[in-house]
Amino acid sequence: MIQNGIHHVTAIAGPAQRNLDFYTRVLGLRLVKKTVNFDDPGTYHFYYGDEAGQPGTILTFFPWAHATPGRLGVGETQETVFRAPEGSIGYWTHRLIEKGVAHEAPEKRFGETVIAFKDPDGMRLALVAEPGIDNEPAWIANDIPAEHAIRGFHSASLLVANAAPTGAILTDIFGFTEVAREGSLIRYKAGDTALGGIIDLREAGNFPRGQSGAGTVHHIAFRAASDAVQAEMVRKLAANHGIRATEQKNRDYFRAVYFREPNGILFEIATDDPGFAVDEPAESLGQALKLPRFLEPNREKIEAVLPKVA
Repeated sequence: MIQNGIHHVTAIAGPAQRNLDFYTRVLGLRLVKKTVNFDDPGTYHFYYGDEAGQPGTILTFFPWAHATPGRLGVGETQETVFRAPEGSIGYWTHRLIEKGVAHEAPEKRFGETVIAFKDPDGMRLALVAEPGIDNEPAWIANDIPAEHAIRGFHSASLLVANAAPTGAILTDIFGFTEVAREGSLIRYKAGDTALGGIIDLREAGNFPRGQSGAGTVHHIAFRAASDAVQAEMVRKLAANHGIRATEQKNRDYFRAVYFREPNGILFEIATDDPGFAVDEPAESLGQALKLPRFLEPNREKIEAVLPKVA
């Protein structure tokens, strides 16, 4: 069965080592790929996810050491939400306190227990307690017990002026269905997709627009099972919504097209294949700096510019 939903979320960060420490050592995600921004090879591109780097688990960052802090506003992803086993909320609340991570008290959203918190750059994150996922595969690292480890994405919330046109893209192009409303939140779900199968739209009217910078999401990517599925999405986008996507770009681990949805958020459509084990063994993902073929001749210069991380 074709799985829809989130493929990955890409954000902007400050210092690379600080970003790496937080997502691998505090949240316990796996660094599944260490490469560079293909358009700015003096900057890393880190991909964090589960053991295999499955679509629906991948959070990526462009870390610029001197990035100016961004400002949340209309036209961007407001919050990126992870899944944790139902009995893990107490563990994660304690861990966030222990690690000095700014967070809010647990609350209920759509009947689920949620802890909202921020990373060192102020990026808005949350954990949702989800029943029945204890036996799902998890990346076990550092000191986080297997029974509490993060299991990929639960959802992302998008801050929009007007929810209807964005909702139309989610339903017509990406296979989501509106399933619930709670206050200013409208929840969309992609069938039975477990990983990243939920998008919440928060309608904010004339709230000020956001400003890109450290702590903000650059774009959100949705899954396409193949090039043919991606091409059909692009066709429908133009035919039904008058929106044209970019040409396809090879990102080595997936092939991508981009477009601005009606509220101005940058959306990507990314193929599931070939995945992150295409250029290094699955057991050693993220350990070596991987460069696209066109940048390989400049490896020595690129490595000399990139900050050292461990």
